[in-house]
Amino acid sequence: MSTREEILKTIEKNSRIDVHELSVLLGAEEIEVASELKALEEEGVICGYHTMIDWSKTSIEKVNALIEVKVTPTRGLGFDSIAERIYKYPEVTSVYLMSGGFDLMVILEGKTLQEVAGFVNNKLATLDTVLSTATHFILKKYKDHGTILTKKYEDTREIITP
Repeated sequence: MSTREEILKTIEKNSRIDVHELSVLLGAEEIEVASELKALEEEGVICGYHTMIDWSKTSIEKVNALIEVKVTPTRGLGFDSIAERIYKYPEVTSVYLMSGGFDLMVILEGKTLQEVAGFVNNKLATLDTVLSTATHFILKKYKDHGTILTKKYEDTREIITP
């Protein structure tokens, strides 16, 4: 595996790792790792760094929804121009082209169910290329981006039997 691949696999799991620690882990020179990271960012391979937050453990209310969207592709542009129109809305966090009964998967975040419903009704469904939508609300996250969010309580007390 190349240094580049090792860097990507490592920072995908822990984007907070510093260059020194990463170089030690990979057995590479710090300057080599730093320049490789810079090149990956400039090439658009590394698109950003994110912090995963379990919002259910805060006082901030958030509603996440997955919206399946069936569209009519634009002649000459396919699905790209439609996806671009949709991902420009600030409440949209992700847009994916997918196979199956629907063409696009739109993931969005709102404060309430009504806010999400309003987005679908007033913004998404009114686009001339949108044929139909199916909205699914996320009720609970168990695992997100490879991280288990619902750790089971382990009883660490010593068992005493008569």
